[in-house]
Amino acid sequence: VQLQASGGGLVQTGGSLRLSCAASGSMLRIYAKGWYRQAPGKQRELVAAISSGGTTNYADSVKGRFTVSRDNTKNTVDLSMNSLQPEDTADYYCAADRSFEDVWRLRAHYWGQGTQVTVSS
Repeated sequence: VQLQASGGGLVQTGGSLRLSCAASGSMLRIYAKGWYRQAPGKQRELVAAISSGGTTNYADSVKGRFTVSRDNTKNTVDLSMNSLQPEDTADYYCAADRSFEDVWRLRAHYWGQGTQVTVSS
């Protein structure tokens, strides 16, 4: 079982990026998934979570700017990020778990490597 995140990069303030996370392992198709971020010197925090049925939750700091979506046939979960701000700069990670609550509470079982997002001012 693997999760592979991609799509990070350097963008100016106000710009957009789309992150994608590809999962291997058929059981992950129905798992809850989440996107997290960790800035230098800070704790990892949840950005957005999506249940197997498509229910979503977002951190207050990204509501209205970020959108999480999933494609169960492709076994992917994406994070569309708009109106990016310098404070969004971080390494972004995807994760998956059978439990939506565990994803929301940063207790997901499966984690991918990070993809770096840098927002310049």
